[in-house]
Amino acid sequence: MKNNRKKSEKSNYIIGLAGNPNVGKSTVFNALTGLRQHTGNWPGKTVTNARGTYCYQENNYLLVDIPGTYSLVAHSEEEEVAREFIESGNYHALIVVCDATSLQRNLNLVFQILEITRRVVVCVNLMDEAKRKHIMVDLGELSHLLGVPVVATSANREEGLLELMKTVSQTVTTTNPDEVIQANSQKSAEELVKKAREIANKVTTYPKIRHNQKEEKLDRILTNKWTGIPIMLCLLATIFWLTLVGANYPSQLLSTWFYRLEECLRSTALWLNCPATICDFLFGGVLRTVGQIVSVMLPPMAIFFILFTLLEDLGYLPRVAFNLDQVFQKCHACGKQALTMCMGFGCNAVGVTGARIIDSKRERLLAILTNSLVPCNGKFPTLLAIISVFFAQNKPSYIGALLLTGLVLLGIVMTFLVSWVLSKTLLRGESSFFILELPPYRKPMVGKIIVRSFIDRTLFVLGRAVTVAVPAGAILWMLSNIFINDHSLLYYLGSLLNPVGILLGLDGFILIAFILGLPANEIVLPIILMAYTGMGSLTEAESFASLQEILVQNGWTNLTAVCTLLFSMFHWPCATTLLTVKKETGSLKWTFLTALIPTMIGIVLCISVKFLFLIL
Repeated sequence: MKNNRKKSEKSNYIIGLAGNPNVGKSTVFNALTGLRQHTGNWPGKTVTNARGTYCYQENNYLLVDIPGTYSLVAHSEEEEVAREFIESGNYHALIVVCDATSLQRNLNLVFQILEITRRVVVCVNLMDEAKRKHIMVDLGELSHLLGVPVVATSANREEGLLELMKTVSQTVTTTNPDEVIQANSQKSAEELVKKAREIANKVTTYPKIRHNQKEEKLDRILTNKWTGIPIMLCLLATIFWLTLVGANYPSQLLSTWFYRLEECLRSTALWLNCPATICDFLFGGVLRTVGQIVSVMLPPMAIFFILFTLLEDLGYLPRVAFNLDQVFQKCHACGKQALTMCMGFGCNAVGVTGARIIDSKRERLLAILTNSLVPCNGKFPTLLAIISVFFAQNKPSYIGALLLTGLVLLGIVMTFLVSWVLSKTLLRGESSFFILELPPYRKPMVGKIIVRSFIDRTLFVLGRAVTVAVPAGAILWMLSNIFINDHSLLYYLGSLLNPVGILLGLDGFILIAFILGLPANEIVLPIILMAYTGMGSLTEAESFASLQEILVQNGWTNLTAVCTLLFSMFHWPCATTLLTVKKETGSLKWTFLTALIPTMIGIVLCISVKFLFLIL
């Protein structure tokens, strides 16, 4: 496709992109707008939208990617936003994206939109996939029956997009911009479904052998009640193993780079006669904290989000929701919570935001309140380090991955348990039913996955973490460098909390590390080492052997390691997640409960394990 994008300050035409989920609507949007995109919230809504610009024949088009919806009868906030946009008429044309392999299902929405406006161009996407499955669509006949233009595209290959925008250009210049928007559909839902089926059968030719036989066989394995969950757990363990093993080398490189940057900036500042104390504060405090978070957080998060997005593009994640739906139903929660839980493995803040896909407010709150019960990416370094030092040292790498998977399973079980308890107490109610579409398996576009996951997810989360890391670094430096009677403030705080820490099977310095690690979980272990060694800034052990030596010298036993693992799994979420909960719920009450619930679980588990150890 020729590049028709160019810089523009004003768009002459507003074009909405509508369609069912999983039809490639966002792929069409991304292919057209490229990097000329921005996101924001709909007025009065928490639902985000994407907007981008495209230039065709010196006319500027503002493309608005509205939320995917199956129907204009809204059941969720996203569907309500889509309906309001379509009914508003505040656009010059609508591109309604359809899946060439599932035309009947998509035409239902097309007819609903045509009952409201005729300023429509139907984009039949995924034509390459239809060709691969030997499905033929008579586009000319479809256009004749619908009474609006129809254009074929393969957006992932950028095929047909120029023809699409040419047709859009003709539509906005030939249709009446002052047409009257009809408030209500003239046909019943049943009539529209029947009409969609009739037209789809007229224009679509399927091969004699069913085109989805292979997918059906695969689904019988991946969604089977006996094999589905074991396969899911194996994939989860594999993802953790790849994430943890693959992140080691880039983490070391980033750590080395930040160390050299710190030394370079410190030397330059001293050469410019900057006071040594100010240099220590800026570079040994603030910069080192930021560098620690970036070097530890970025590589595993980038790898995890790439793998997560890969499963998403393959079409596997909806199968995860299907496999866990029955369990969540028994907990009086929504099966979609399985997807938000999976998002939480990368970042709990992303999982909280992802809860928008759940229609019911009660079930959405269940997903938000329990999302931090699964470990996020920031907890993995601490969990892996303790597992490696005390339980998997000198053993194959998969042992650590299996033990970590066991902790994750504990988090999942706690998610089920807490969801059930909340649904019987604070959030009483029956679970709702939802339509879960199992999209076809598709070959992922690896290059686009890497770019999209890194920009949309990794950098977004990392940016929030760095924002809170700067003041955290300043506070940590002051606590460790302000002395009273030969002891730092950090020492006094750790000593003050020592009785509580001992009760939990920890010590005061471990507990204060979790408190000061509120901005980002990645700095918990470095704070522990900083407190033990008396260093004035965050520090890392050179190896697992040296880490074990420092911890054992400061009284760590297997009991301490187990309790630290449990408290690392279950304690208050990071500041980024809490701020996201406040933004999503608009309530300090739910934000407080989001922090209280996992903390109480961690306290109970630690005390129970300690007394069990004492009894045994």
